Amino acid sequence: MRKPAEMFDRDREWSALDRFVTDEQPGATLGVVSGRRRQGKTFLLDAICRAADGFYFGATEATDAVSLRRMSAALTEYAKPATAYHFADWSEVADALLSLGRERPVPVVIDEFPYLAKANPELPSILQQAFGPLREQRTQSRTRLLLCGSALSFMGRLLSGTAPLRGRAGLELVVPTLDHRQAARFWGVDDDPRLALQVHAVVGGTPAYRREFARGDAPAGPDDFDDWVIRTVLNPETPLFREARYLLAEEPDLRDTALYLSVLGAVAEGNATRGGIAGHLGRKAVDIAHPINVLEDAGLLRRDADAFREKRSTYQIAEPLIAFHHAIMRPVWDQLERPGAAERVWQASRRRFTSNVLGPHFEQVCREWALHHADPELFGGLPARVGHGTVTDQAARRSYEVDLAVVGIPDGATRPPLLAIGEAKWNDTMGLGHLERLGRVREAITRAGRYDTGGTRLVLCGGAGFNEALLERARKDREVVLVSPADLYGG
Repeated sequence: MRKPAEMFDRDREWSALDRFVTDEQPGATLGVVSGRRRQGKTFLLDAICRAADGFYFGATEATDAVSLRRMSAALTEYAKPATAYHFADWSEVADALLSLGRERPVPVVIDEFPYLAKANPELPSILQQAFGPLREQRTQSRTRLLLCGSALSFMGRLLSGTAPLRGRAGLELVVPTLDHRQAARFWGVDDDPRLALQVHAVVGGTPAYRREFARGDAPAGPDDFDDWVIRTVLNPETPLFREARYLLAEEPDLRDTALYLSVLGAVAEGNATRGGIAGHLGRKAVDIAHPINVLEDAGLLRRDADAFREKRSTYQIAEPLIAFHHAIMRPVWDQLERPGAAERVWQASRRRFTSNVLGPHFEQVCREWALHHADPELFGGLPARVGHGTVTDQAARRSYEVDLAVVGIPDGATRPPLLAIGEAKWNDTMGLGHLERLGRVREAITRAGRYDTGGTRLVLCGGAGFNEALLERARKDREVVLVSPADLYGG
């Protein structure tokens, strides 16, 4: 099926759905589509239904009886039976949906499925029975049922462990946010890598933030970035202004909003460990285990294992807009709500944005680039994982923070190869001093003996470039790798 011309990217997702809904094999099949809000899931699924003449139903927060009436009316309008449907329960709905695929493969989408399951917790079990392997209604149907939801914690449990639908799904598709390269093209700033990184540090890769929330407003160039921030995300008249708060409110498992906001605020302040977060909140570490786990499940918090210290992890906010909100907006929220205060607040917060938001974001983009985009030959092998961590030099009695640690595939060796270590600086022109520091870090890692450092390369990611001495050294030394913003964007 032809993807709609107005749909940006999503080629992988469209192809997966195309294969699923046009499968001619007999027997109804079940698919699960999930992803954070505002990623275009509804647009994607509605388009696939339109292309294949399928049935789309968007659930709402309602009682079970109201949802059954809505489904009855929607399916009556679509199928046009001799008499209108008046479903008494969801078992009848399931059989009616299966009957749609008697003659041909038919996509059937139930969007925001968690709303229905919240009103009727038995619904997953009802679908499990309807999709029984030997049940005649299933074997004689080619309905391609797609359950979609934005509540990541709920959708993640739908097919896991002992869940009723475990083993029933033939498709499990996650619609991700756009990565930094896709987002740059989407916002029309891919010709300026530094500007693209700044925009991505504010709004990330969520498509709706440009099309609906900012009404297509994008920075016209680097000189327009400050004005763009003031007129969009810091403007109380735009939906972007309160979006970070709404993202929390829309997650069904986040009941104590104040506690979850405080956890995110602690991380935004630089408290990256569980103990650091607990100390910032004045609580014991065991007391914040649940909110941290819930925020992880919701896709709002990301846990990164320390590449050099076993059983030690750090946390980062996974959604750039939330990180921006907590670092820049939340401390001065009362001021920002007053008309005309945005420019004054932004001028006072610009330095904080660079150090607390843009710097850490640049490091994360460098790690994602190393894992997903960089030529493996650059590091001398294919990365198995890319992380960061703290290296302790026992001899010198000091510790080093490593922004980039590229670990290779062990391939039978007793120790995994450490392909590269790196440092990322957004606003500093990098020189030989940075390279010498990395050399000392590599020596400390070698003494620790956890990794094979025989081929470890030294990577310097410089947002503001490199001095001539470092450039000359990199031209002569193959183990020195320099990465600019243009490299991150494929330039």
